[in-house]
Amino acid sequence: MTFTNRTAVVTGAGRGIGKAIAESLAAQGVTVICVSKNPDNCAAVAAGITAAGGKAKALAVDVAAGEAVAKACADLLEEHKTIDILVNNAGITRDGLLLRMKEEDWNAVIQTNLTSCYYWMKGLSHPMARQRWGRIINIASVSGIIGLPGQMNYSAAKAGMIGMTKAAAKEFASRSITVNAVAPGFIRTDMTASLSEGEYAKEIISRIPLRRFGEASDIANMVTFLASEESGYMTGQVFAVDGGMVM
Repeated sequence: MTFTNRTAVVTGAGRGIGKAIAESLAAQGVTVICVSKNPDNCAAVAAGITAAGGKAKALAVDVAAGEAVAKACADLLEEHKTIDILVNNAGITRDGLLLRMKEEDWNAVIQTNLTSCYYWMKGLSHPMARQRWGRIINIASVSGIIGLPGQMNYSAAKAGMIGMTKAAAKEFASRSITVNAVAPGFIRTDMTASLSEGEYAKEIISRIPLRRFGEASDIANMVTFLASEESGYMTGQVFAVDGGMVM
């Protein structure tokens, strides 16, 4: 895959899927800004990439805080002039059935998973438009496609990301900025560790045609392709990486 002096921002890069994405992009020669709310996590990922011969920096910021993200974007653009690749991956879960869901849990998930994408896209897209090249990749979920019980807030946020992706793709197409979404299924990460064992895991796997959980690298591989020159004629699409759950 082709990358020429590209710089990427990956949110939620402190662990799991975000970490795998950051490492995959760095392995292709991309300079990666590893964003996480936890400064120790993003620093460790950036240090690991640097130790492996890649180029990375850590940036600790709460993606749900609009003013903090705006300042981070301004600082990044002052240093790098443009961010070529934006991967909106940061997310949280606050699962619960609707009748028991607290308003703060609804708001926290919408703010962190969906509104944060608006903050980063708005803050970093102007230089992409000026240079007439950019890649924006939003990490959605199969939950946003099919809906999952106990995840109304999460499903709503991820469905919102898909709608945002399609609208932004139309807005930015004339500037040669592609906007796509990747919808992971059940991926083996820290967030899903409690689901990967026991009877519930067997029930989940029974609904996956490939009969296994995916790995973070499966998502990273798709994101890396969508960030490359070779994906330039693909925009406004949702790519389910889910072992066949959504067909």
